[in-house]
Amino acid sequence: MSQRKVRVRFAPSPTGALHIGGVRTALYNYLFARRNGGDFLLRIEDTDSGRFVPGAEDYIIESLKWCGIKVDEGVSVGGPHAPYRQSERKELYLKYALELVEKGWAYYAFDSAEELENIRKEHEAAGKTFAYNSTVRTELPTSLSLSAEETARRISERNDWVIRFKMPEDEDVQMDDIVRGHVTINTSTLDDKVLYKAADQLPTYHLANIVDDHLMEITHVIRGEEWLPSLPLHILLYRAFGWEETRPQFAHLPLLLKPDGGGKLSKRDGDRLGFPVFPLLWKSPAGDISRGYREDGYLPEAFVNMLALMGWNPGDDREIMSMDELIESFSLEHVSKAGARFNPEKARWFNAQYIKKCDDEKLADILEAQLHTHGIASTREKTVKVCSLIKERAVLLTELYDLSDFFFTAPESYDEKVVKKFWKNGNPAAVKEIATLIEKAPGTDAAAMETLLHGYIETNGLPMGQVMNSLRLALVGQSKGPGINDIIETLGREETVRRLEKAVQTLGIPQPEQ
Repeated sequence: MSQRKVRVRFAPSPTGALHIGGVRTALYNYLFARRNGGDFLLRIEDTDSGRFVPGAEDYIIESLKWCGIKVDEGVSVGGPHAPYRQSERKELYLKYALELVEKGWAYYAFDSAEELENIRKEHEAAGKTFAYNSTVRTELPTSLSLSAEETARRISERNDWVIRFKMPEDEDVQMDDIVRGHVTINTSTLDDKVLYKAADQLPTYHLANIVDDHLMEITHVIRGEEWLPSLPLHILLYRAFGWEETRPQFAHLPLLLKPDGGGKLSKRDGDRLGFPVFPLLWKSPAGDISRGYREDGYLPEAFVNMLALMGWNPGDDREIMSMDELIESFSLEHVSKAGARFNPEKARWFNAQYIKKCDDEKLADILEAQLHTHGIASTREKTVKVCSLIKERAVLLTELYDLSDFFFTAPESYDEKVVKKFWKNGNPAAVKEIATLIEKAPGTDAAAMETLLHGYIETNGLPMGQVMNSLRLALVGQSKGPGINDIIETLGREETVRRLEKAVQTLGIPQPEQ
């Protein structure tokens, strides 16, 4: 087989918000394509019209864009294999379903729901497990049990028929999966899946998936392990069409598990434990709102880094990896077979690391928007400087204002616990004297303030921690924030002195304890 250009696809159904497990599938496809100089396609599998949700397709496209997963070909960008929505390709599928009937790999079935239920009950009464297989297909009204004339009559007069795959009897299907290794399944355990439904003139997932992957020249199918049971049918479909030479390689990814490891991660787990399971906020047509990582204050780079390491490792102990580094290191051989347990605290840790590394100007854009919602104006220079001081302490982007509000508005009250702990003995008097010193100081930059404060405290034999915490209380209103010297430099001389004097006036100077 000649070497083909790597082509992978992410093919979600627009049935609601995109779960982070789906984002990880898209990410692994993207990393694999980029690592191997290939193409990443986005195809929308919307043949199940009953489950279609308005807005879901746009949500999928926006989610990938936010994550930095660039689509080379597909619904959002077009390409030579358009259209990329299966609902716009439905005329194709009947032709291929009929080809399988012609070749003896499929047949027409006319059974009603009532007939199916009756035969199911017969099997149960006999202690057998019901399956639509080689035995059943000849007991029910199908083109295998009816005459050619009757089959033709039913096809022309009715539209409740389907085309089913004719599963071979007692055959071992040999399959190779890049993640799972070699697997053998006997066809006696498989049933005759529906491939096409005349009622809505649409294929099922199995037929559309195979036909589109073939026509779009997909070389590797990288998808969730929930599709592993479908692999024998898909392998047989490639054989039935005579497409074995160009059949893609398969890789089935492990599940994302609940934090306690007990089953697949769901929205309910996120709601219960307080974290999102979707990349972006999702508002359903019914008005239900689900949280998203973007709106919860996560940087896309942190989200992608965290997600990449859930089920894959680079072969060493690296954790912080850029998209370029992920691409350079990615291989399907390092994807785990076992499910990956989701750790919400680890997700927060990743985000904190990325905020620390984040450009101050970028953070300033975010903080400016938060200041605007609070009706606060600030100079760009000050906002950038504040971001440089607080980013070491931030875990979420949504915390930027809460971590920095005191830089922009003076405290209106003082934390009672902090007052009780530090605003006593000689500390208030020291704060008053320091205000006078700062007012007369030649400069208020951080270095000058460190010299002034340490010199004053040491010269007067005062407890360093007590005085510094009293200063923090006066400037901030509580015990939070970066270093005192940096706070003073950022506030400036006038505002610093005003806050220190206000604290002394408001809290008073109590008599030292005897």
